[in-house]
Amino acid sequence: MEFPILSLMLAVPLIAAIACLFLDAPAARMTALFATLIDLALGVMLWINYDIGGAQWQFQENLQLFAGFEYALGIDGIALMLIMLSVFLMPICILASWDSISKRVGEYMSAFLLMEVLMIGVFAAQDLFLFYIFFEAGLIPMYLIIGVWGGDNRIYASYKFFLYTLLGSVLMLIAMLWMVNEAGTSSIPVLMQYDFPVGAQFWLWLAFFASFAVKMPMWPVHTWLPDAHVQAPTAGSVILAGVLLKLGGYGFIRFSLPMFPDASADLAWLVFGLSMVAVIYTSLVALVQEDMKKLIAYSSVAHMAIVTVGLFAFNVQGLEGAMMVMLGHGLVSGALFLCVGVIYDRLHTREIARYGGLSINMPKYALFFLLFTMASIGLPGTSNFVGEFLALAGIYEVSTFVTLVCTTGIILGAAYMLYLYRRVAFGEQKNADAAAMPDLNAREWAMLAPIAAAVLWMGVYPESFLAPMRQDIASLEARLASVAPHYDSELAVGTPRETAANYVEYDGDKEGAH
Repeated sequence: MEFPILSLMLAVPLIAAIACLFLDAPAARMTALFATLIDLALGVMLWINYDIGGAQWQFQENLQLFAGFEYALGIDGIALMLIMLSVFLMPICILASWDSISKRVGEYMSAFLLMEVLMIGVFAAQDLFLFYIFFEAGLIPMYLIIGVWGGDNRIYASYKFFLYTLLGSVLMLIAMLWMVNEAGTSSIPVLMQYDFPVGAQFWLWLAFFASFAVKMPMWPVHTWLPDAHVQAPTAGSVILAGVLLKLGGYGFIRFSLPMFPDASADLAWLVFGLSMVAVIYTSLVALVQEDMKKLIAYSSVAHMAIVTVGLFAFNVQGLEGAMMVMLGHGLVSGALFLCVGVIYDRLHTREIARYGGLSINMPKYALFFLLFTMASIGLPGTSNFVGEFLALAGIYEVSTFVTLVCTTGIILGAAYMLYLYRRVAFGEQKNADAAAMPDLNAREWAMLAPIAAAVLWMGVYPESFLAPMRQDIASLEARLASVAPHYDSELAVGTPRETAANYVEYDGDKEGAH
């Protein structure tokens, strides 16, 4: 048996989470930081030892538990990239909470470490019910992070977050029970190749969709997200936007598309319709926001809509683009929330009008903020450009109209992000307290610089991130090939005309006429 690195990645933060409950504030902070850095190092080892082009499922662990329940872990390239995103952001979240969280620090760090355990568990689980436990249990620490350490309206936001995400998942559990009864196994790799009856696929797809659409979130079940982001502490927003929203996209890739291909093809119009509305509507709503966090939250809904159209393009470009948008958005939206947190810690307001001219007294901050703003827009050379270009190229093969609408959303994205940056970083300094704010300190540099480096790396050399996923995306496309839609942008090949008709005689000579 291989070294159980995935179990170790679950055990390290779990042990640290328990320890933090019994430690004072400084010791809890150091323990949490140390544990997340160990998990990051283990994640790097995982990536280095991942055999690109090898077996689809690697680092597998299997342990039979009670009543047929199996502790089964293993990853493919898609899960590897999402685990790397999780372990990369976690130490940054701990640093972001270093000074801003002063009450119940041990419990706060414990909640974050538990969140890390559950996120890695979701991506590594290979048993249907083990996945469900990790998937649903992730609600609990996030609910506590918002409800205990959030803003003034935190109770309302935490209840709304919990109820929205829980209600959709009840239907998914019922569907899972039926699937296990039908297929005779709860193994995810086996179920991904199992052909469920076409009539049942429709209902199963809708049950899973109810859960994943809320998690993404898709319009119109997105309304919990702005409230949750606004009330959550900075690090809570980072992990919510960076990783938790990706659970919905991962669910579509792992369950909806490979397990219910016929239903996915039949209901792709629903996904396209909701995604088009989301891209335009949430971009316009973001344009009029006065609260920085709310603006970035609405922008997240628009970006995740690009993910859903890419996934349901049923081709390699769309699937690869959707994954790259998920990874890029995880970095960029997390970084934007950190940028909001940096100035919120100084002035304790998220109101855009209270700032202005920050590039004068905070030039280093303004530079980082500009990089992440441009990355959010999809500037070439940054992470989001690669994903959005691939996703739109994929969907263009299926529907030129959907591509047109989604591209309009990207143009609106440039409008609201540049408008935000202009009001915060440029212009005259109207408020003396904002003008007196100091620039980034060493801790804030340590938070923002690694994300900036990752954003540029992904933009300049995306092959590092695409290579581990390529084989898994190709196998998913092969699974979907039989139900892939007809493209509206395909060239129609006509019948060749008669040879004689293509020639005109001039003085006895024949010349081709075109």
